[in-house]
Amino acid sequence: MFDQEKILHEVLARIKPTPDEQQKMQEVADNIISLVDQVALDLGLSEVNSLLVGSAARNTWITGEHDLDIFISFPEETTESDLKTIGLEIARKVAEDADGFEERYAEHPYIHANFNDFEVDLVPCFRVSSAAKIKSAVDRTPFHNQFILSRIKGLENEVLLLKQFMKGAGVYGSDLKTGGFSGYLAELLVIQYRSFPGVLEAVDNWKPDTFIDLLGHANKTHNDPLVVIDPTDPGRNVAAALSLDRFARFIASAHEYLESPSELLFFPDPTEQISDRAFEGILILRGTSMVAIVFEKPDVVADILYPQLFMLHRSIRSLLERNEFMVLEGDVWAGHNEAAVVLELLTEHLPSIKKHMGPPVWSKPHATEFKEKHMQELSGVYIENGRYMVDIQRKYTQVADLMRHDIHSCKLGKHVGESIRSDFRILQNTELLGIKQASFREFLAEFFHIKKPRNPDASF
Repeated sequence: MFDQEKILHEVLARIKPTPDEQQKMQEVADNIISLVDQVALDLGLSEVNSLLVGSAARNTWITGEHDLDIFISFPEETTESDLKTIGLEIARKVAEDADGFEERYAEHPYIHANFNDFEVDLVPCFRVSSAAKIKSAVDRTPFHNQFILSRIKGLENEVLLLKQFMKGAGVYGSDLKTGGFSGYLAELLVIQYRSFPGVLEAVDNWKPDTFIDLLGHANKTHNDPLVVIDPTDPGRNVAAALSLDRFARFIASAHEYLESPSELLFFPDPTEQISDRAFEGILILRGTSMVAIVFEKPDVVADILYPQLFMLHRSIRSLLERNEFMVLEGDVWAGHNEAAVVLELLTEHLPSIKKHMGPPVWSKPHATEFKEKHMQELSGVYIENGRYMVDIQRKYTQVADLMRHDIHSCKLGKHVGESIRSDFRILQNTELLGIKQASFREFLAEFFHIKKPRNPDASF
């Protein structure tokens, strides 16, 4: 127990914001809130005000994470049109004092700005009387803020430890790329189990269909690996974004920590960039084939980009498997200016012939038609398992040819489709090493499930 307490003490010392950092955050937040309120008053909008929400408001933010969420709150009776136009106008005026800003789009447009090295989201919302009356998804956040603030006192350090542990396990973040745990979900788990060790002891016994309802007010069933009913909305599962694999990875990490506590589980060694030599050696060792479609990355936010990349991955995988190219592994990557779907195959080349199945022998009209149609194929028509069969010429024997010619039949998504229709490349095996971006080399290391690539001089 002493070792675990020492580890947690040392981890906390690394992740808890210093008093100076906390003071700077508060000063920046107070200044922006004053600016928002003043701009609203100048526009004659005395009922519009602002508030700080999220981990910064709840003292559950990790050092170095200089992210502030400031909501511009409009009366409930405000029209959606006014919220969008006037809310964005206020946010733009406030952002004139920033070091830089850009408009972003979710359910409603908002401003992302940089103030004194803090990344700030200025988000218009409706000030509704209860979470049951929300008019947009962000309207729920102030209620989350109120609930956590009313129960988190004295548990803030436990949340910091849990968040850092989730980061170390690679399961932190409810964005559509990660499919992991949100900060709000981490806070709810600490409130439920009262400490970081308490959370892991509970997780050690989790299985799919784990159900948590802090207030006992659920009014809807959910089909997710983990269900944590939102205290502010009895019909919502806070863990809905959590994928089965991230759920399982968190359980495995909890097992590992409880068996042998280590600071490395909070701060694992970073993934190294795979070298050319190591990649070539892995291909030789595995005896498989790699193929990737690479194209210009659409200029959209990650939560729009990644669903389209995942959809493309599923569609390409289906295309390949329909044509008898067996896929072992697949994933998506997006870098500074390029994106890719990468697949590992048993083989990149198939025989020239394939079996083509016909109707049962006793289905006379269809059988006759099948025999007449395939009289000139590579083989004669023969019977197998009660059906007529014939060996026919395969249209594509090389996976690259199939992808190059049939990619436009796949589900592309709006923005990814525009990029692919403009231009794309098909890369195979060592051609993937032509992508020199560091993030792609790290992606390749993770693709093969290795934290550290083999020594380039090693024998494969």
